[in-house]
Amino acid sequence: MMNRIWSIDGKETSGDNGAVVKWDNEKFFHIELGENIFFGEVLEEATESNRLKLKINHRVFEVRKKGELDDLIAAMGLDKPKIKKLKELQAPMPGRIVNVAVAVGDSLEVGAEILSLEAMKMENVLKAEGIGIVKEINISTDDVVEKGAVLIEFE
Repeated sequence: MMNRIWSIDGKETSGDNGAVVKWDNEKFFHIELGENIFFGEVLEEATESNRLKLKINHRVFEVRKKGELDDLIAAMGLDKPKIKKLKELQAPMPGRIVNVAVAVGDSLEVGAEILSLEAMKMENVLKAEGIGIVKEINISTDDVVEKGAVLIEFE
């Protein structure tokens, strides 16, 4: 008997537990597990990447079948997302610095708030698009900056 590994909502599980899937048509199915019956629907199907989005008894699940190629990709370290290392933050537009949310020495992760810049009467929150450690802050609150000015440098 071949053991099948599946990932359901990011948690690995084995597929050999005695459940029986019966298809009503190409979109709807039901699962019989012992005395229990669960009703399901295929919401999205991506066969190239072995992924399904299913709704079972009004709950949505992301299901992915793990294959041999996945093991090879993981062994080579190619399954890790590439995260760029921050070098500097430049002003994307001219404006006034409203708030600086970091200090020298702070370690930033992707999505961390760095500062707020007011431009054309709108406040824009600039967030980290990579990882890094704040090395130098070249601005302070209420400074007016030009587009392209280096606001913060990272290690």
